[in-house]
Amino acid sequence: MTSTPTRAAELPPSAPERSAVSVAGTPVRRAAAALSFRNIGAVYVWLAIVVLFSVWAPDTFPTTLTVKQVLNGNAVAGLVALSVVPPLAARVFDLSIAYTMSLTSVLTAYFMVTAGLGPGAAIALAMTAALLIGVVNGIVVVVLRVDSFIATLATGALIQSLITMVTNDSSITGVQLLAEPFASIAQLDAGGITLPVLYLLLAAAAIWFLLEHTATGRRLYATGFNADAARLQGVRTDRLRFLTLVASALLSGFAGVVFASSVGSGSPTAGTPYLLSAYAAAFVGATQLRAGRFNAWGTVLAVLLLGTGITGLGLATSAQWAASLFTGSVLIVALVLTGGRIALPAVLRRRTGPRPDITASKEV
Repeated sequence: MTSTPTRAAELPPSAPERSAVSVAGTPVRRAAAALSFRNIGAVYVWLAIVVLFSVWAPDTFPTTLTVKQVLNGNAVAGLVALSVVPPLAARVFDLSIAYTMSLTSVLTAYFMVTAGLGPGAAIALAMTAALLIGVVNGIVVVVLRVDSFIATLATGALIQSLITMVTNDSSITGVQLLAEPFASIAQLDAGGITLPVLYLLLAAAAIWFLLEHTATGRRLYATGFNADAARLQGVRTDRLRFLTLVASALLSGFAGVVFASSVGSGSPTAGTPYLLSAYAAAFVGATQLRAGRFNAWGTVLAVLLLGTGITGLGLATSAQWAASLFTGSVLIVALVLTGGRIALPAVLRRRTGPRPDITASKEV
């Protein structure tokens, strides 16, 4: 028998042609993909916000002071937002982060002002409390199999009761919180940029390295995408989810210590305003750089975008409710974009299926 192709064969490209394609085509396509709206849309939205407020408030917004205000004023918010990235990567919600932040803020102030301890001991005890919260969350969510959304919300209510018991819903203030070395934790600056900005960059770099360049990070993403499949491949999904809750509590607890140092007091409501913005930043970040994946640098980018918008609204003397409206709107848009990007490729694959090979040979 003989075989007859359905269409004439094409000659492969010559070596110079292949070289030209690899030199000219591939880098251009990669650059275009890296700079596309689909990959870094938040950057273009951020630039649009800058232009908008530069026109709206030309005397106050486009200044170096505004840049420093955005960076310094959103460093703590960035730390809180980063604290939810590892749990979300493993598909776990931690709604107790705001309460953990408030607790460490209050405990640090309480141990320094009321108990008379030094800054080192006070911070160590406060961070121990944050560690215990993370362990409790892990036990309730992983061991007892309670849904993370409900479990951490309940844990947060318990933490709030402890905060009320310690503070009677009043801020703890004292000269110890305004003196060195505790005040330097958040107030020391270089060129107008305070230390919390450095903490934010270090935390983002650590989480980025963990998620993108370690086997643990790949296992976290595998757990988040399909925990059952990851478990069948030998991934210890329960242990990873447990550890992400501990890490989340520690990082949000550290944010509470930094907050207490920056304002010079322990506030029982320190973390409350950061809960919505943290999740808004994390979900917006999931649409950037690594679309469909919660990632560190996308979250930092989202924090700066949200911070720029809120700062601009404040400088433009807008209504008090405008900041919450802006944050909520950005979160809704991010959820829509994130959900669409994750679901659309799967839908297309299901509908199209494998395509037939039209160049196959026929037997005659």
